[in-house]
Amino acid sequence: MTHETVPHLLIVDDDARIRTLLHRYLLRNGYLVTAARDAAHARRLMQGLAFDLVVLDVMMPGEDGISLTRHIRTQGALPILLLTARGEAEDRIEGLEAGADDYLPKPFEPRELLLRINAILRRSPPAPSTAVQPQILVIGPLRYDMERGELKRDDTLIRLTQTEATLMRFFCQHPGEVITREALVEHLSHDRAGHGGMVGQERAVDVQITRLRRKIERDPKDPRHLQTVRGAGYMLVTD
Repeated sequence: MTHETVPHLLIVDDDARIRTLLHRYLLRNGYLVTAARDAAHARRLMQGLAFDLVVLDVMMPGEDGISLTRHIRTQGALPILLLTARGEAEDRIEGLEAGADDYLPKPFEPRELLLRINAILRRSPPAPSTAVQPQILVIGPLRYDMERGELKRDDTLIRLTQTEATLMRFFCQHPGEVITREALVEHLSHDRAGHGGMVGQERAVDVQITRLRRKIERDPKDPRHLQTVRGAGYMLVTD
């Protein structure tokens, strides 16, 4: 691929099962992945984050994938791969005319999706250097600089420990997505390879989440942004 860094993919699908499946599969295959539940959610994410490719479901409640494709195309040349349950030629043509780079009917094999993504990225030119800008994610009154790894409230820098900073970056890379304790343990273990401490310790993750909440929440006992999803894990809410 022509990209110097790991490509960042945006998955947009109203089906939570498909979002989770694609998120895990593409993450395992070396991509950075963020998911959106609908077009409005995707628009908000694209305002604060830079992506290398969008995998976009056509049939969604509210704004559909064709309309969002047209919007994305007015903003630039971000590659788009459309997914839909409808495989008729007319629908494929409509999607391509709207500006999509490729089209994959459902149901599909995840490996075929991966091959299509790889092919699109290979033929996509790298972003010009003039387009490189700091990526800022707004989390209520907080602003997180993805490039510098800095978290601020107004102009005040919030100091984080190494583990808190690792967690914050990981959550900000997956806003609006439920992240399991197992995934957090695995990520922290990889980041701290050879240092011990966090390996296999889900309870230790819970402790770190509590400490991080004290720094980012107005009321850590009633968190608004770093929420617990019962029986599933944690989720960063940016709204």
